[in-house]
Amino acid sequence: MLVDVKVPVLAESIPDATLLDWKKAPGDAVARDEILLELETDKVVLEVPAPEGGVLSEVLKNTGDVALSEEVLARIDTDAAPSAESKPADGGAEAKKADAPDEKKKADAPAEKKTSDKAAASDVPVSPAVQRLIAEHDLDAAAIEGTGKDGRLIKADVLAYLERKESKPAPAPAAKPAPAPAAKAPTERGERSERREPMSRLRQRIAERLVEAQRTAAILTTFNEVDMQPVMELRKRYKEQFEKTHGVRLGFMSFFAKAAVQALERYPAVNAYIEGTEIVFHDYQDIGVAVGSPRGLVVPVLRDVAHMSFADIEAKIAEYGAKARDGALTVEEMSGGTFTISNGGVFGSMLSTPILNPPQSAILGMHKTQERPVVVDGEIVVRPMMYLALSYDHRIIDGREAVLFLVAIKEAIEDPARLLLGV
Repeated sequence: MLVDVKVPVLAESIPDATLLDWKKAPGDAVARDEILLELETDKVVLEVPAPEGGVLSEVLKNTGDVALSEEVLARIDTDAAPSAESKPADGGAEAKKADAPDEKKKADAPAEKKTSDKAAASDVPVSPAVQRLIAEHDLDAAAIEGTGKDGRLIKADVLAYLERKESKPAPAPAAKPAPAPAAKAPTERGERSERREPMSRLRQRIAERLVEAQRTAAILTTFNEVDMQPVMELRKRYKEQFEKTHGVRLGFMSFFAKAAVQALERYPAVNAYIEGTEIVFHDYQDIGVAVGSPRGLVVPVLRDVAHMSFADIEAKIAEYGAKARDGALTVEEMSGGTFTISNGGVFGSMLSTPILNPPQSAILGMHKTQERPVVVDGEIVVRPMMYLALSYDHRIIDGREAVLFLVAIKEAIEDPARLLLGV
């Protein structure tokens, strides 16, 4: 019986997906729930498992092709037996290592066979499409740097390598020996090369949304600074006990998330957005937390932060950070959000003007904490200070609201008891 392998049902905001890499080739045996391929959307990378066990009989989509929600990608024959040697498909399934021949067979193998096996001699995982390119051009896979997931070679890597190789000038013919005394040869300059890489779906989507935000919103940024000493002292006092009790480290993001909830409740326009000629207000606070990943900036969302404890927030942020590094965030985890917090301070940023995350109307930017001289009660003292930035859509949020919102954040961080008392 033939069973279809389909693209998972995609969210309404995700029109299609691009095939990244096949793990199997036609003729390969597959087990139920074994990962067959990876798909990249403009938000996440999805793994597609085998719906049934059997033999992969047919591949309908190639690596790099675009597929729609629930489109058939391949078929599995649940009654067939696997072939002795898998033939690579156009879809580029991962090449299987052949069993090593014995010493006698090695000695009897023709030279042409040894040359053709050059692409498979490396431990670098390659897809059939990539394998064909390597074989056609007699390349060494180990000499090509892979930019795919876990260092995997993708088609663009091989094409870029060939382009660099072909762009190198041919060696000049040997010069005739010059009569003595020979002139001093000029110092050879280093190679000046360029390379091209296709933008990932995520990077393309980031570019689109940033341009969209700049084009459709009246973005303005207001600034303030906050004394981090009270929060730092509180964290230092309780961090060990907090970690022992809850099994998670106490960071600063939970304080800012809780402070944002209070400020959003006080100034609901900051938690709203424009839709046509209407303003849509939210009676809940779903806060997106900007996280860096190998594929670019992603913004997973903390749901109903008003009902989360400090430990819940820290645990969820740690989970999202690990998933972002592994490319395992789901579409649901990155969808929605009514407000965003971005912490550029972890990379050393002193000050910035963050760009809105549409359709949201505001984003809070945190920055590096640095000791600076400030005046407290008429005296100059050194305190750990952080600049805060609030970028907002001036069409819906007035300057007064934006400034007071940021002041509310500042007051809550400088007096953390406010977060417990709700004042």
